[in-house]
Amino acid sequence: MHFQKRLALVGLFVFLAACSGGQKEEAPVLRYTAIPDQNTTELIQKFAPLTEHLSAALGVPVEYVPSRDYQASVEMFKAGDIQLAWFGGLTGVQARAAVPGAEAIAQGAADPEYYSYFIANASTGLEQAEDFPMGIADYPFTFGSESSTSGRLMPEYFIKQNTGKSLDEFFKKGYSFSGSHDKTVELVEAGQFPVGVVNYKVYEKRIKNGDTDPEVCRVIWKTPFYADYNFTAHPALEETFGAGFTDKLQAALVGIEDESLLSALPRKELIKARSEEFDGIADVARDLGMLR
Repeated sequence: MHFQKRLALVGLFVFLAACSGGQKEEAPVLRYTAIPDQNTTELIQKFAPLTEHLSAALGVPVEYVPSRDYQASVEMFKAGDIQLAWFGGLTGVQARAAVPGAEAIAQGAADPEYYSYFIANASTGLEQAEDFPMGIADYPFTFGSESSTSGRLMPEYFIKQNTGKSLDEFFKKGYSFSGSHDKTVELVEAGQFPVGVVNYKVYEKRIKNGDTDPEVCRVIWKTPFYADYNFTAHPALEETFGAGFTDKLQAALVGIEDESLLSALPRKELIKARSEEFDGIADVARDLGMLR
């Protein structure tokens, strides 16, 4: 009996030691990113309030993970390194096509009717008009990122639609990609690229903040509407955080009333989104060879 008691005590000590010495299991973290269509450093700072809000609303740790470029955000989503992403229309359809079960869950109130501005340096003499600006063919042209919906995909579509020509055929002096909307505006204003195309929200924000002179960097054409930005959720959310979590996340995003939390997007409010709303973007992307 004495031996059995000693054995039981030894077993208890081993159990307690294992419990005290073992590492505490860490809570799963919801990681999200956003396409870097603006200055990356600024985006890291601007997303902090939204990160804190989502963590409190959802009751789980939330972390914003910066992306070096548009395609990097898609690759992180495909790999499961992030479970939520603020995508453009094109990157959104690319990500959802690569990850079965991924769904668009939220968008800005303005995103179903988004548009781009074709802009020109005042030295070109190009003026704003309702008709497509055929005169841009005579100048070097800059898009934004190669994977940008508003800075490349839809502008390329409208160029082909209005001219019947490919980019190589239309732009006699070539074209390039700046990498971001802010950079596009800066290049056109400086005259390094006399003409370009930009997300209308970025342009208008720069004008409002005094970062760009509209007399030097002019809007010469506004494109027709198209659907664009959206939050897309990874199916792994349901496995990691439990059934119904994606709906809870959608409600947390759509329920945001403080505009300052959305300044990084930038949006005044979010509304529900469905993947089907971006079928038109997917069709254009396939036609241009940017989606299989």
